[in-house]
Amino acid sequence: MKKLPLVILVVFALLLAGVQYRLWFGEGGIAEVNRLRAQIAEQQAENERLLERNRVIEAEVMELKQGMETVEERARHELGMVREGETLYLLME
Repeated sequence: MKKLPLVILVVFALLLAGVQYRLWFGEGGIAEVNRLRAQIAEQQAENERLLERNRVIEAEVMELKQGMETVEERARHELGMVREGETLYLLME
């Protein structure tokens, strides 16, 4: 009669050990979750760095676009410049 509770205790201990092993070392276990969290943090930092880089590049592009339009507009109005193939008509008042 005493052997049955001992066998049950051993079986439960083995089951508990198996569950604990999976929890700590198995697929989806704590070690993997911690590794994935660290990987996510690294990726988020990289994304922020790239986002800031994209903002800087976008600002440079906008500045260049607006800058060239401004330069061209001034050259046309103040200096009377035209593009190749265009004809300039000056009206005298």
